[in-house]
Amino acid sequence: MKQKAYDATAIQVLEGLEAVRKRPSMYIGSTGSRGLHHLIYEVVDNSIDECLAGFCSKIQVKIHENNSVTVTDDGRGIPVGIIEKYGKPAVEVVLTYLHAGGKFGGAGYKVSGGLHGVGLSVVNALSGSLMVDVGLDGKIYRQKYKLGKPITKLEVVGETQKTGTVIIFHPDETIFETLDFKFETVCQHLRELAFLNKGLTIEVIDEREEPVARKVFKYAGGLVDFVKHLNTNKNIVHDQIVYFEGKNHEAEVEIAMQYNDGYVESIFAFANNINTHEGGTHLIGFKSALTRVFNDYARAKQFLKEKEDNLSGEDVREGLTAIINLKLMDPQFEGQTKTKLGNPEIRGFLDSVVAEKLSQFLGEHPAEAKLIITKTISANRARQAARKARELTRRKSLLESISLPGKLADCSNTDPAASEIFIVEGDSAGGSAKQARDRNFQAILPLRGKILNVEKARLSRILESVEIQALVTALGAGIDEDFDLLKSRYHKVIITTDADVDGAHIRTLILTFFYRYMLPMIEAGYVYIAQPPLYKVSHDGKNTYVYSDKELEGALNEIQKKNVNIQRFKGLGEMNPEQLWETTMDPEKRTLLQVGIEDAAIAEDIFTRLMGDKVEPRREFIQQYAKDVRFLDI
Repeated sequence: MKQKAYDATAIQVLEGLEAVRKRPSMYIGSTGSRGLHHLIYEVVDNSIDECLAGFCSKIQVKIHENNSVTVTDDGRGIPVGIIEKYGKPAVEVVLTYLHAGGKFGGAGYKVSGGLHGVGLSVVNALSGSLMVDVGLDGKIYRQKYKLGKPITKLEVVGETQKTGTVIIFHPDETIFETLDFKFETVCQHLRELAFLNKGLTIEVIDEREEPVARKVFKYAGGLVDFVKHLNTNKNIVHDQIVYFEGKNHEAEVEIAMQYNDGYVESIFAFANNINTHEGGTHLIGFKSALTRVFNDYARAKQFLKEKEDNLSGEDVREGLTAIINLKLMDPQFEGQTKTKLGNPEIRGFLDSVVAEKLSQFLGEHPAEAKLIITKTISANRARQAARKARELTRRKSLLESISLPGKLADCSNTDPAASEIFIVEGDSAGGSAKQARDRNFQAILPLRGKILNVEKARLSRILESVEIQALVTALGAGIDEDFDLLKSRYHKVIITTDADVDGAHIRTLILTFFYRYMLPMIEAGYVYIAQPPLYKVSHDGKNTYVYSDKELEGALNEIQKKNVNIQRFKGLGEMNPEQLWETTMDPEKRTLLQVGIEDAAIAEDIFTRLMGDKVEPRREFIQQYAKDVRFLDI
């Protein structure tokens, strides 16, 4: 077919918000559940900016029965005066132009949580309808929009003594795959914002529930309460949470930290309320000062002898839960997802604040200091053993020249992007999967029983596990600090376990391992959970596979329950290869759940509750969600 000429007429300019509607994923990440929830967060971020500026003390988010959402704040209200350049009210410009807002140039906000100033306009573009009310100068101003375009002029509809902004939006059902907001998901994200903004009240209401669900988040302790929350289900090393703050002419930071007796570091760094998952200069400055301060203190107090090695960064961060909350005037975000802070001056600022304030804390609290230093020295000694174990995995003779695990049935394709591996529970299911697979692009790795719970073990012990060795070697990308995503031999890692309690436990153990030691694999979207059927329903020579008791009930009602044979699959090993291929492995017919991490702090809390030492939080979690959750998906 002949192509049309490529000339000036072939260039398409998407004006206004057309670009957002044409490519929504570029602005909100996806048109699935994650992108849907992002709409709420974008509107709330506008209110948070008012909080950061000192003018907003309460935000309310209300989800209505039709899945529309109202976000109300008591800030100053979006300006309504005419912007001469456009001949339109400021509120209309903010809602209809990309990169329009008070966060550019520093006049409106010195510190702002948004990345690009596209928040409200993007929400407007992706909403079937949106209405804004602004309380300002004793009046209520209102304007309505449809698909991002104004359908009324800004008009005065009443009087008020209050100030603030109310935005009601209904997501466009032609854009999003689902309009079903998850109350818990919204609550978890907004709880985090309440922790980061001390004293701010955030109320979340879900009118779809009976009775109406309502949660209020307000933390007078701010970061101290945040650390306390994250360590709730852990055994803490010292009672008093370390808290300090510092500021200069262009930035201010507050830090809270506490050690637990675990082996994993949990440091969450924020810049202007943005969770900087990829780290950055603030995290580097914090880590370098932390290591130096503890070494200086340990030497001065003779916890470390002359001949002993210094504590490493790994030692001083083992079991540490810390929150870094940075506010700065001109953040420079970098990285693949724009969540890495790049401001070079911030590294020195954090280094000096941590060095001064942490040294002061250790000097004033010798009992806590001794508990912390003892913990880090214990980690130092364990690290020597871990180093030997890790070196084993680094050796060519073990990771590069070694033959792949004997139990691995590899695929013939050598292109990782076109290859997938099924991690299967048990030899029986592994045998069926090996017969069912397409050998060209599907590999099978059976794991025997329940792998080690890595939440309760140091790396040295983890690397001694035969099953984990097989998994690490099969994937080919290393482990922990040696992990390299580019070396991954498969871009789809599919966890395939039985649809029963044991299967769910094994799946959680594997997910915990990925979260703790191969996190980039999850962040890249390489990890999936297979959904094998629970039942096969046979009727008049026709077979139907169903995946839940509710689906079974619907299927039986449809065929009126006559001449029906129902087979319950207790495990994957009960399926013959044809059934396993048709239901679970065929890319054309199977259903896979992609594992993602919407919020690292939320994932941290869930994995600690499910896999940590304390039994009671795990029991409470199971009791709360057992009826609703079939697969654990973070």
